Amino acid sequence: MKRLFCKLLLLPVFIGFLCTVPLPLQAEERPGFEAERAKVLSFILRQHLSRFHFNRKSFDDDLSRAAFSLFLEQLDFQKRFLTAADVLQLRSYETLIDDEMVLGQIDLPVVSSRLMKQRVEKVEKMVEKLLLAGFDFDTEDQFETDPKKREFCATEEDLQERWRKLLKYQIILNYLNLLDEQQGKLTRNEVLWKTATERTRKSFHSLFARLRRQDLRTYYSLYLNAVARAFDPHTHYLDPSTEEDFDISMKGSLEGIGASLREDDGSIKVIDIIPGSAAARQGQLAKEDVILKVAQGDGEPVDVSEMRLRDAVKLIRGKKGTEVRLTTRKPNGDILVVPIVRDVVNIEETFIKTASLVGRGSPSQSFGYIHVPSFYRDLSSSGRGERGRNASDDFRAALEQLKGEGIRGLIVDLRNDGGGALQDAVNIAGFFIDQGPIVQIKDSQGRMKTLYDPEAGVVYSGPVVVLVNKFSASASEILAAALQDYGRAIIVGGEHTHGKGTVQALIDLDQGYYSRKMERFGPLGALKVTIQKFYRINGDSTQYRGVIPDIVLPDLLSPLESGERYLDNSLAWDQVPAVEYESWGEDMDLEGLRQKSLLQVEKSLAFSRILEEIELERRKIANTLRALNLEKIRQERKEIDKIRNGREVLVEDYKVVEKNGAARKGDNEKGLTDQLIRDPYVREAFQLLQNVAGK
Repeated sequence: MKRLFCKLLLLPVFIGFLCTVPLPLQAEERPGFEAERAKVLSFILRQHLSRFHFNRKSFDDDLSRAAFSLFLEQLDFQKRFLTAADVLQLRSYETLIDDEMVLGQIDLPVVSSRLMKQRVEKVEKMVEKLLLAGFDFDTEDQFETDPKKREFCATEEDLQERWRKLLKYQIILNYLNLLDEQQGKLTRNEVLWKTATERTRKSFHSLFARLRRQDLRTYYSLYLNAVARAFDPHTHYLDPSTEEDFDISMKGSLEGIGASLREDDGSIKVIDIIPGSAAARQGQLAKEDVILKVAQGDGEPVDVSEMRLRDAVKLIRGKKGTEVRLTTRKPNGDILVVPIVRDVVNIEETFIKTASLVGRGSPSQSFGYIHVPSFYRDLSSSGRGERGRNASDDFRAALEQLKGEGIRGLIVDLRNDGGGALQDAVNIAGFFIDQGPIVQIKDSQGRMKTLYDPEAGVVYSGPVVVLVNKFSASASEILAAALQDYGRAIIVGGEHTHGKGTVQALIDLDQGYYSRKMERFGPLGALKVTIQKFYRINGDSTQYRGVIPDIVLPDLLSPLESGERYLDNSLAWDQVPAVEYESWGEDMDLEGLRQKSLLQVEKSLAFSRILEEIELERRKIANTLRALNLEKIRQERKEIDKIRNGREVLVEDYKVVEKNGAARKGDNEKGLTDQLIRDPYVREAFQLLQNVAGK
């Protein structure tokens, strides 16, 4: 019997004439066992995707084109190996993937595997030749750092020139990192340049060796995953080894540094930073960062480009107290080495935090602050008949404590909250209304289900401001949307939230074989498939658009292309009929509050500096060409540091009284009080509540 279970993951040339008709592979070129296994998998995946996926897409040429594009990105996302002629040859399969899946005769991975092996061998020789020849670091070269803006090279000469610039860029970055490591030590420049060159050679040697080891099954897995992702970005085929990677991400943290990672088109990308973790305390690693290299302390960095997640994880994990140095690429193209001392997660930092913001010189102006890092729920205790710790109970306790102190308003901070248990989002929304619907859910059959406030009565009836940003997703969006629809809270933040309005299920492909003969091909892995979609009580989907704040503030995340709207094949925004609900009934002059907020932001030194940094980020993202000149790269680093170091401004409007006891400090971590007196968004929320509650 098939096992289907759901996990809420609330948690992108001119060419001469060539024949584009794919030549059929000879029998000896299509390895028997792997080809038969792929045929079995294609049949099972096609059945499950057609039956369970929310959109019920057809296997046709449109799906094939989408799958081909994703497969090509996984094959050579950075455009460092394949030429335009190679791509043209592969493109002959662009509209044949649907046919291959139906017939079970899958040739594209075989052709790709053979082509990549040839290309890696050629490029490896090319790189060694370039490194031996050396580089002129005084010439005015430029290198395109954004792979999306590159084209596949038209000729072998163009490919060699791309690698010349790439190697030169990497050597300069390694040289600057070595200078930072010197910390005043006297070392001759020629020694540093030689060391930087050798580091670059070792890094790429490791990359080439890893690519040579990739077997045919790896290419089949990439192919099948591309087909799944053509349905939507959260639908994936997980081969048996990737299932382990998925389990790592679902546990919520990467042991040692406290970050959740995923494979993304040949790169290792950060998708979450766990509160209370070593990475969170260090402060430089952020969501959307791409990890390029991993070094153990002062050891040689290992290039993790094109590396499977499980292998990168082995390098990043380590004993408490040891250092790992991550070379990261920021979304704007900046390269930053992030040193993190491995540690266990401070579990208290992952739970809800509470504080009072008391107006200076006006003790009666006291407003509550509750930070929700995630909608956590201990499900293991319920299996033993116990009531495990959960966000709902902690939020209620915090709310009751603040109410008892006579707060005149409340700030609920959902920034960077990627979601969690839907039940807790519904419960917490219910604390602010008497009774009524909270969220609608639609399945692949078109059936609608509405979740309601489970308890009558209002826990807190005062004014509320909810802070959100682009990393507020799923359950966070459900809570913010419900409070916005009821007119129960003022939503404040950047242009929009993440827009993750779907639910996924994990199907074990080794359960319920269609025939006993299939068992010899196992293990087959799993399919993570989108099965449901969320809708607000007003009928709008939270998918794609996210939640648009009532008051939009300048946001450091605004230049980032982060959110569902930027992902390939994401499900569209749509509407269903609204359900009946009764608005809160206390009218707020939102337009008047917006105008007051604009004036406050204009006067704010902190927001003035944030706007400067936003403009710098926009320029860097728009112009990803980097000068291959040591002094120019060094000057760019200084410009960034100057703006970021001058961003924080102390708040003088209120003092902070923490309710969670003394926050752990050290290891560059700031306690809650220190954070809140430097947070211009919390200050703006405080002033909004002053305007609503009356000074």
